[in-house]
Amino acid sequence: MRRKQFLRVLGAVIGVAAAGPLLTACGGGDDIDATTATISSVTRTLSDEEIEGLKFMREEEKLAHDVYVTLFARWGATVFANIAESETEHTSAILDLLLKHGIEDPAAGNPVGVFDNDDLQALYDQLVAAGQASLVDALKVGALIEEKDIQDINDKLAATDETDIAQVYGHLLCGSRNHLRSFNQALLDQGVTYVPTVITQQEWDAIASSAYETCGG
Repeated sequence: MRRKQFLRVLGAVIGVAAAGPLLTACGGGDDIDATTATISSVTRTLSDEEIEGLKFMREEEKLAHDVYVTLFARWGATVFANIAESETEHTSAILDLLLKHGIEDPAAGNPVGVFDNDDLQALYDQLVAAGQASLVDALKVGALIEEKDIQDINDKLAATDETDIAQVYGHLLCGSRNHLRSFNQALLDQGVTYVPTVITQQEWDAIASSAYETCGG
């Protein structure tokens, strides 16, 4: 799913009109040991695709965190606070990889809601606006972020053969599955059955119906 298609999906899921081509992006039990980013003392040259993937994931994980802290402030639902804490660990794990490989941090010095990537900036604004209407809308935003995050991590994972990067991406993927389970349950508690639009229904059901995982080093 690419930029314009995802925006159409966003509009369909949360009833918000697409504003243009944008990019996107806890249950707990998905802590990431920062040492996983330092598996080898030998730093190999990364491809441009690997470098751009790390920079994108650094900001996409920040986007998830920033949306969740903002929606927690609006609705006070603990699911947002719990997952935001986990997203801090996720974006920090990517930062460790950026530092290790000598890559400039695109999120350096940026407060909540500010992004170097213009598409992610616009998407953040749209997601936060979509989550203001009701708690259910806010939870749908969370579910949408997590299913898109799963897709993006899988794409980045397939594009690298670096052991340290692959291991961190694997931990992020595990965490995102836990987050998906949390948002799914929160929506069920509100009497809402979420219909995925990024990953398949079969993928969603397989994750949502399985037990929480223990992620980390």
